[in-house]
Amino acid sequence: MQVLNAVARTLSLDPAEKAHLYRLADVPTVPTAHVDAALPEELQVILDHLQPLPAVVLSARYDVLAHNISYEALCPGFLLGERNVARRIFLTPECCNAHRHNWDDLRRMVGYLRGAYAKNLGDPDWERFISELCSESESFAAIWARNDVASPASRTKQIRNLAVGELEMFLTSMSLPSVPHAWMQVYTPTDDAAWEKLRELLAMSEQERHRPWNEHRERFHAAAAG
Repeated sequence: MQVLNAVARTLSLDPAEKAHLYRLADVPTVPTAHVDAALPEELQVILDHLQPLPAVVLSARYDVLAHNISYEALCPGFLLGERNVARRIFLTPECCNAHRHNWDDLRRMVGYLRGAYAKNLGDPDWERFISELCSESESFAAIWARNDVASPASRTKQIRNLAVGELEMFLTSMSLPSVPHAWMQVYTPTDDAAWEKLRELLAMSEQERHRPWNEHRERFHAAAAG
């Protein structure tokens, strides 16, 4: 696989050409295309037109590739640092985690990562990503050891936002044929109470939305950060 990767780099193959090279070599797993290439412009247009529904485009590794304003308002923590949802969910304390630590949700997320990982065996970026999560999160390591495989699924989740409280949202997951191995998540409030909280959140200024999160981190996590 390392030889094929070297050939692909030397020939400057695009993702489709690289996948074809692996198939010609009869390699059973074709590496996921890396996400450093520009996304189709129409994707951001679609995300923006989904307002006020929060929506995001994710890579197979849960990297945030694109999002709309509602998603940024609902889940600001996912856009910090490396902008990776899996790392934020497993490494953020429960008290200020946008996603509740529901066992079934965590198991599904790790199962999906394992399925994507199987297509990228030997990829140093993937190997490092999984190794870091296993070493930094006991929960991730325990679930990863189960060897479960899953695919993104639509489901109901409790989303925590310190500015407005908890919102029950239905997550719709959709594949994107124009972006190999990427997919879109759309959050829809499940009831009037959740809709009211979402509208309240979107009516706030950016400073108002971020203030509760900043105050929480300063009060409960400042010592750990220092």
